[in-house]
Amino acid sequence: MPYLALLYVFTVLACTTLGSSAHKKHPTEPAQYQTLPPLRERASIQDQWTAERISRIPKLLKKYNVQAWLICQREHAEDTIWWSIKNATDFDAHRRTVLLFHSNRSSLAGAPNPLKWIDNTGQVWPELRNTLDKFNPETIVLNTDEDIAFAGGLHAGELSVIRRELGDYWMNKMVDEPMLAVEFVATKVHGQLDYYQKMQENVWAMLEQGFSHKVIRPGQTTTEDLSWWFREQMQMLNVTTWNQPRVSVLVEESFPGWAGTDNVIQEGDILHIDFGISAMGLNTDTQHMAYVLRTNGLDPETDAPESLKEGMKKSNRMQDIILENMEPGISGNTVLRRSLVQMKSEDIEGQIYSHPIGDWGHDAGAVMGFLNLPEYVPILGELLILPNTYYSIELYAYHFVPERNATIRFRQEENVAWSAESQTWQFIHGRQERFHLVDSRKINPISFLNNS
Repeated sequence: MPYLALLYVFTVLACTTLGSSAHKKHPTEPAQYQTLPPLRERASIQDQWTAERISRIPKLLKKYNVQAWLICQREHAEDTIWWSIKNATDFDAHRRTVLLFHSNRSSLAGAPNPLKWIDNTGQVWPELRNTLDKFNPETIVLNTDEDIAFAGGLHAGELSVIRRELGDYWMNKMVDEPMLAVEFVATKVHGQLDYYQKMQENVWAMLEQGFSHKVIRPGQTTTEDLSWWFREQMQMLNVTTWNQPRVSVLVEESFPGWAGTDNVIQEGDILHIDFGISAMGLNTDTQHMAYVLRTNGLDPETDAPESLKEGMKKSNRMQDIILENMEPGISGNTVLRRSLVQMKSEDIEGQIYSHPIGDWGHDAGAVMGFLNLPEYVPILGELLILPNTYYSIELYAYHFVPERNATIRFRQEENVAWSAESQTWQFIHGRQERFHLVDSRKINPISFLNNS
């Protein structure tokens, strides 16, 4: 083969390899609103996912060397795990609902899994005792963990009843195994990702519309107005949320922004939002930034200042660093420590506070930092990173902005999923690498009123 032709082939192969392994970056096309299935169809899809996840429980019992998992709750006093195992059309537990997951052996081989009792008469207890006598498990997990919410959801009243009704013999076989609940809740099934991607594109579509001249009129629109615009838009999309959208003018006083602000948005403002949507048993969590262009004066702006772009580049680099260090099988604290060391070597200052996401906005699994625990997180930080899960890469980078004579926290958050194919974490719908721009010169008064 001629040298130039050979060089061309190697160049193409190299580019292809890099392209397939690199993290998905800022989308090249505007996001489009995606239609999720009708509610009836959603319920059917969700129940299929739940059945697939529940079918894995016997293997999890074996992995953690236990034989059964007892979950007990009453209406309005549900175990945390209930929300990940219920049918899509169940909105609370009925009466007292008792579930016994088992290892599918001995007398329970081939029996329904879980065994279920729904009762408000007390008849469940002799039936449960009889089942346990025949099955004779050596260990039974109860969700009584003191540190991990997903493994500690058994209400105190239910624990008292279980003690009284099952007696010392069976209570002596009860154990606390938090990773059983953590891994069950955290691990996703393949079919969920397609719909999660649609949800994420809807988040981006909302951001691109909300952070634009279509919704914001500088000098008139407030950050509180914008927060409620996002809520109304969720209603239009037939999704809900797990926290109120929090929109702030990005200044030091607005951090950490748990309540947002109520500022009138002005030209020259940096805007920040922290919000997520909920649908089909899944949750998102996103933080983006926008810039309101200065349209008057001798030098009207057409883009964000370079100093702001440099700040976002730092927070983007922090995202890369975290994902490079997030190896399944190591602890969240190890990821955090390695990432902080690498940041220091690259002269980046900032903070990491990333967490699992999925069934809950703050899902089960290893965390990497908290705002008040920037270098080491007891217990939750010592959990291991699990594959086949979703994560929210949440952080900020410090960057000095000379035009403002201020050091600003560039706060970003994007969701990622583990790819079994590439053995890497991939952004669900890319990541923000450039500011959303609000350009009041594009405002059409008639269309603005129609969008308000």
